[in-house]
Amino acid sequence: MNKISNNEYKNWIAELKKKIYSTQIKASIAVNSALIEFYWDLGKSISEKENVWGSKLIEQVASDLKAEFSEIKGLSRSNLFYCKQFYQFYTNELVQQAVGLISQQLVVQTPWGHNILIFTKSKEIEEAFFYLNQTKENNWGRETLALQIKSDLYHRSGKAITNFKNTLPEPLSDLAQQTLKDPYNFDFLYLTKPFVERDIENQLIKHITKFLLELGKGFAFLGQQYQLHVSEKDYYLDLLFYHTRLKCYVVINIITLSHQYYG
Repeated sequence: MNKISNNEYKNWIAELKKKIYSTQIKASIAVNSALIEFYWDLGKSISEKENVWGSKLIEQVASDLKAEFSEIKGLSRSNLFYCKQFYQFYTNELVQQAVGLISQQLVVQTPWGHNILIFTKSKEIEEAFFYLNQTKENNWGRETLALQIKSDLYHRSGKAITNFKNTLPEPLSDLAQQTLKDPYNFDFLYLTKPFVERDIENQLIKHITKFLLELGKGFAFLGQQYQLHVSEKDYYLDLLFYHTRLKCYVVINIITLSHQYYG
């Protein structure tokens, strides 16, 4: 600690305290963007000063700031580490654009807790911005975001094999492609072998909220075993949905395959 107990460090801490007061973080900043910008600046400053004063810097800073702002959780040791990681994650990916990154609407409009989940779980900048986009578009809470990251939504979205490019006009074909995933994650179903189509169908309806979340934004459930009368014949659709963005009906028919193994 003696290494950083000098006038330069004291001046830097004093400057940090001044910034905290000036951004009114002590009164819990109401505007999320101001908070995110402050954490960005704090992470940048810590990253730079660690090169001078060493890896023990954060513990010293947390201790000094806690003495001044004891009621602010955002200045804890763990959050200071997150601030540093926040800054380093994006600068490592976008060295040339690092200064302008914090002005990106997706980053500053996303709550800090969501941001932590995204930059600690994402392996690359494209993945991070995918989850930032999805959070904004779907108005995800933190638990929902965590579930989608855990299910690896980034690598599953838009990966299904389709013939949309040949059968639908652009940009509808691109939009339709992005609505599908491969594979879908239906871990919320409780099924026993042998799998029966009607059991799967009933389980999906029983857990319709989770099912719609896995299908993605835009799906509206219209009915189960939905009856169609065509050319004097009756047809029954297992599950019928309407997609509000595609402006079309989506039919899901459930098919189970039985496999016999011979020794």
